[in-house]
Amino acid sequence: MPDYDVVIVGAGIAGASLAAEIAPHCRVLVAEAEDRPGYHSTGRSAAFWAESYGGPKVQPLTTASGPWLHSPPPGYGDRSFLAPRGALTLARTGEEHLLDAFEADFAGSGVQMERWSRERLDALLPGLASDIQAAIYEPDCQDIDVGGLHQAFLSVARRAGASIALRSPLEQAAYAGGQWTITLGGNQVSATWLVDAAGAWADPVAERAGVRPLGVQPYRRTVLQLRTTPAASPDLPLTLGIKGDYYFKPEAGRLWLSPHDETPEDPADTAPDELDMALAIDRFGQVVDWKIEAVEHRWAGQRSFAPDRLPLIGFAADAPGFFWFAGQGGFGIQTAPAAARLGAAILLGLTPDAMIAGIDAQMYNPARFG
Repeated sequence: MPDYDVVIVGAGIAGASLAAEIAPHCRVLVAEAEDRPGYHSTGRSAAFWAESYGGPKVQPLTTASGPWLHSPPPGYGDRSFLAPRGALTLARTGEEHLLDAFEADFAGSGVQMERWSRERLDALLPGLASDIQAAIYEPDCQDIDVGGLHQAFLSVARRAGASIALRSPLEQAAYAGGQWTITLGGNQVSATWLVDAAGAWADPVAERAGVRPLGVQPYRRTVLQLRTTPAASPDLPLTLGIKGDYYFKPEAGRLWLSPHDETPEDPADTAPDELDMALAIDRFGQVVDWKIEAVEHRWAGQRSFAPDRLPLIGFAADAPGFFWFAGQGGFGIQTAPAAARLGAAILLGLTPDAMIAGIDAQMYNPARFG
């Protein structure tokens, strides 16, 4: 017999959530290259739950995850992972047609959207630029306790019997006789299934296993923590530009600001770029006339997308026993519960429950790339 039924490569939110779902059913090892889980993208996320974020084809996973995140099942603690926030998507004069298209994308989906005039915006955003006259408000947008959620998934997986190996990068893997022989940080194990939940490293992991890469591309995303005058109100909504060129939100009396950058990079322990930080500050100054007293902190993470910017959830077309669970971009945390439930159903052949029964899994099937 193999040592494990499933070896999952990567202990970020993707690998942790899938491990929590499948550990009650099989023997699981989660292999993490770093010395702690979630060191890269998961640990650097300014995550929020917004049904529109990621587009209409990601929205079913986000919507299905909402009730779970608000009222987690037994074993995940007795409190919600969500907190009310709301989201405003702003349009400048001449950009109103983009708001129309945004609304049309989600027509009939059940996503709640309200069209706001300048008068309502002034009540929430003092000092707003004069050419911003309209917005879409999403009242259901929520903040996510990313750290709490990630640790809860890991804890549930461990209690169900999953093992988590740190400092154990996948070095090579070979499939023969119905099982994988896998070298992890110098140690060799065997498994029936190998799951690629390696985020920015998804393609390199596939290549080390002799599997055709699918073009998963990491992109750098920069965030600054600002002290401003006026101070960021705790009631300030998540605020985004309709053209996707900035977003900001309050956090513990400070403001988190991003230029919404997407700079392609090789997988790495990335760092913020000076130009991106300058762009963020410049774009913020074009939205509100607030004074920036200090840039207190700055960081960057990598968001990884498949070529069509949809998740990869399913078996590789060219390799038996190799399962893709990657390409979750910037929406991997808000979709984690439903994506993991869907991944577990496909991987183990489980009957989809009510949470995911209405989701078209073929949208995320890696076989769409041949």
